Amino acid sequence: MEIRPLLMCFALCVVYATSKPTEKKERIHHDAPLSSREHDDAQGFDYDHDAFLGQKEAKSFDDLTPEESKRRLGVIVEKIDGDSDGFVTEVELKAWIKKAQKKYIYENVDRQWKDFDVNNDGMISWEEYKNVTYAYMSMNDPEPDDGYNYQHMMARDERRFKMADQNGDQIANKEEFTAFLHPEEYDHMKDIVVLETMEDIDKNGDGFIDLNEYIGDMYNHEDEMEEPDWVATEREQFSEFRDKNKDGKMDREETLDWILPSDYDHAEAEAKHLVYESDLNKDGKLSKEEILNKYDLFVGSQATDFGEALVRHDEF
Repeated sequence: MEIRPLLMCFALCVVYATSKPTEKKERIHHDAPLSSREHDDAQGFDYDHDAFLGQKEAKSFDDLTPEESKRRLGVIVEKIDGDSDGFVTEVELKAWIKKAQKKYIYENVDRQWKDFDVNNDGMISWEEYKNVTYAYMSMNDPEPDDGYNYQHMMARDERRFKMADQNGDQIANKEEFTAFLHPEEYDHMKDIVVLETMEDIDKNGDGFIDLNEYIGDMYNHEDEMEEPDWVATEREQFSEFRDKNKDGKMDREETLDWILPSDYDHAEAEAKHLVYESDLNKDGKLSKEEILNKYDLFVGSQATDFGEALVRHDEF
């Protein structure tokens, strides 16, 4: 059975409590790069292949013929065209790229799914999740003396589950459960990520994060030990950049900007690039024919694998 989010939280608490005092805890979430390769179309389209399907998938088409690559790309195009109007827009292409880049997240959810879907109905209810995660603790350690109350953590989990459960039926489909386990990846979950972060750091309960709380969260101070240089740098970061309104503390908006910064959107930039390079009639969207005409930009000749996505949907 997979490690439960709750048990992971306990493990992290132990790690933070026993880690070296000079180690820095990182709370900022950054999007991973679309590819480890340089984006230089003059040298080849490897970056675009990685971006379009993910680096792991892109390696598997190396032995395919151009004809097979085109055929599989045609299947992909139909999947990207969410509204089935016969065209692929920048928005649809961006969504596809983001999904391809999150494949490792979906794989993680798939591994845990069977453990929580107790009745095998293809959905996970809050009751199923709660019973699998907390039943053992409630029976064996109802009032732990280590400061970590399972009832408090269960209430936090339920609050997050309700936020992920967009239709409010207390039952999560695969996408909703993914949002529950990985809230930092979803725009509609940003508020809960900020709230949980502030609850963790705001020790005096005033609803803000002051400088001492900010430093105290990332630096495990020990008496008579000199602060590492990065701590002084973080103090400056707090005063100069984190605390935007200069009131000596961070509110929710400032905390959001800190932990979920509005980075350069690589997926959006790549979607624009693919459309620009393939849109022959310059109508701002791509037909299937336009994409197949530039297939080497998307998947290349003998270079890209649609892999498991094709197998899962039995489309071949």
